[in-house]
Amino acid sequence: MIYSMTGYGKASITKNKTSVDVEVKSVNSRFFETSLKLPAVLVPYDYELKELIKTKTQRGKLSIVIHFKKDGVENGFVSIDMNKLSNHLSLIKKIKKAAGIKEDIKLEHLLESKEIFTSQDAELSKTEFDIVKSSLIKALDKLILMKRKEGAELSKDLLHRIEKISRMVTEIEKELGNSINEYYNKLKQRILELTQNVEIAEDRLHLELALIADRADITEECVRLKSHLKFFKETLKNEKEPGKKLNFLCQEMNRETNTISSKSISTSIIHSSVLIKEEIEKIREQLQNIE
Repeated sequence: MIYSMTGYGKASITKNKTSVDVEVKSVNSRFFETSLKLPAVLVPYDYELKELIKTKTQRGKLSIVIHFKKDGVENGFVSIDMNKLSNHLSLIKKIKKAAGIKEDIKLEHLLESKEIFTSQDAELSKTEFDIVKSSLIKALDKLILMKRKEGAELSKDLLHRIEKISRMVTEIEKELGNSINEYYNKLKQRILELTQNVEIAEDRLHLELALIADRADITEECVRLKSHLKFFKETLKNEKEPGKKLNFLCQEMNRETNTISSKSISTSIIHSSVLIKEEIEKIREQLQNIE
């Protein structure tokens, strides 16, 4: 089972006049990064929350926003600065008197001044922090569910491409015997044409031709490539976080394919090698999306 590194999760819990909303987004990244946007009342719990996140996921770049409300008030703990309220009220009365305004002072006139409200440095109760953690876990679980679904689709695509490469390697092996024999015979014919008036030992000629043909043999490369393909499928199916291992296998498959292409004397095999490299590149691109 593989997991995509991209996903989204959202959760809300309201309990005992405490409301917590959590939104989690995950995108591709070579390293594990967490951006945690918290209200002031939760800042002291930053480390503890990040440790909780690590128990759920450890790859990708996470962006997490947590909103906290207490008694319907954003960020929870807000109080009124009575001195500032008194000063603001006195100022309104002076303006009213100076301007000759007879209108009564109303509540909305006071609420327009944000300076009279202050945030209190208060600690969360255990119950309140448990609500925060439960909301975060719930959002992360939804994120993981989406990552699992996308991972299943990625797995299907990767297996399809691996099977496609396997079929091309099988075709290369079928072509290999014919191409080596054809190459050997062409070399022999060409040498005989060039040395019509030169005496050449037949056994020596066959030995040299065999050595040349052997250098064009790609049997070992095909065997190793098939072994990598088999191990790729096993790793994809059996490991929880196979990303790094699969990337390494792609490098090895690409190396063997390059060797096949450079050693081959068959145009069709060289063409197949190019197609295999294209599939490997597509696989490597897809692997950037998995854990």
